[in-house]
Amino acid sequence: MGYTVAVVGATGAVGTRMIKMLEESTLPIDKVRLLSSSRSAGKVLQYKGQDITVELTTEDAFEGVDIALFSAGGSVSAKFAPYAVKAGAVVVDNTSYFRQNPDVPLVVPEVNAHALDAHNGIIACPNCSTIQMMVALEPVRQQWGLERIIVSTYQAVSGAGQSAINETVRELKEVVNDGINPRDVKAEILPSGGDKKHYPIAFNALPQIDVFTDNDYTYEEMKMTNETKKIMEDDSIAVSATCVRIPVLSAHSESVYIETKEVADIAAVKEAIAAFPGAVLEDDVANQIYPQAVNAVDSRDTFVGRIRKDLDKENGIHMWIVSDNLLKGAAWNSVQIAETLHERGLVRKTDELVFELK
Repeated sequence: MGYTVAVVGATGAVGTRMIKMLEESTLPIDKVRLLSSSRSAGKVLQYKGQDITVELTTEDAFEGVDIALFSAGGSVSAKFAPYAVKAGAVVVDNTSYFRQNPDVPLVVPEVNAHALDAHNGIIACPNCSTIQMMVALEPVRQQWGLERIIVSTYQAVSGAGQSAINETVRELKEVVNDGINPRDVKAEILPSGGDKKHYPIAFNALPQIDVFTDNDYTYEEMKMTNETKKIMEDDSIAVSATCVRIPVLSAHSESVYIETKEVADIAAVKEAIAAFPGAVLEDDVANQIYPQAVNAVDSRDTFVGRIRKDLDKENGIHMWIVSDNLLKGAAWNSVQIAETLHERGLVRKTDELVFELK
């Protein structure tokens, strides 16, 4: 007997890709239900060629659901995920709301699938930038250990949602077609819809993703720091991030510097990454082969290249990591978690639930 799978936030940039990933999934699925806010309820989307009417997300919407994939914002997950669990569903949440909850596994299946064994009804999907970095660094950590990670991200606007994509396209057209100075185009969303000021992204780079915390790092930067330690189960790893938004529509890029506990041979590092599930080595600088955002779009893989020794630190290594933030960074990782739950017999878990309704 197959599962009933619900997608919450089905009409959004990630939700629509979740549907596509479910279409291609190995999960035994009998029924897919699509849920959204009142703004999108009633729309008709397709799953495997069949029309499905989008339903309103309510407290009672999860009866009969086995797996619920959430990607509709933290407030929606906070309100409705416990009701889904109470109804008997396992929740895979793609928002930041549950990521640092000690009772919620934070999972990249290639890296820490074992964490699913202790789930209490909710599993968190990490931040998109963290996910691709974990896939690239885990094979290094396994063989040589990790002492320090310094990452600078070059993140696509799709990470801020469809409205940010629309704003970017509009701004680029105004500059290219209408001759407007990039400084003069009107910005309403980026760098963060929740902050006071907004700046143009057209022909620009914005060193702010999300709002700033009290330590002058943004929440995005702190997510990468805290999530890395949780996923790798090692608070001793020093992690520091600078997250930057650039005018690329899809696929995040990252410049990553690491210091290993044991000195690693670069050829061996490349071999380890090439052999790791979900990672693709693209590293042939003699022929100008390295990961690029345009080539990563619509791929589930994480691409790694420009791997080289630091010039001054014997245990220092630099690399360039690229992945589709809407797929491996969100929709595919979520569906992959669901597949792994099925493979490990963890979907219909009957243990006492820990999440109380608020």
